[in-house]
Amino acid sequence: MKGTNIGELEEIVLLVVVNLQDDAYGQAIKNYIIEKCERKVSISTVHATLHRLEQKGFLNSKYGHSGDNNRGGRPKLLFNLTKSGEASLKTIKELRNKLWNTAPTISFE
Repeated sequence: MKGTNIGELEEIVLLVVVNLQDDAYGQAIKNYIIEKCERKVSISTVHATLHRLEQKGFLNSKYGHSGDNNRGGRPKLLFNLTKSGEASLKTIKELRNKLWNTAPTISFE
């Protein structure tokens, strides 16, 4: 397994996979990031990030049926979170909460 540290985009992609559940494939992940995070991201960046997370053992993938006629019957590569991915997200959330809870009051006005 490659390194287990993840960056911000990797964290976002993992969280998007969790949110999309059984519909977590490249284009849907890209669209979700653009819509919900208001962040521009290319499909090639999403695919590279998904591949990296799979190499780290945080995601699994499998081909699923495409009900979309625009795909010409090609199956979608669907992603789901592994136990390692879940543990990584939990660790990141705990660390961020700890840091926020011990930080002096910050005004975001």
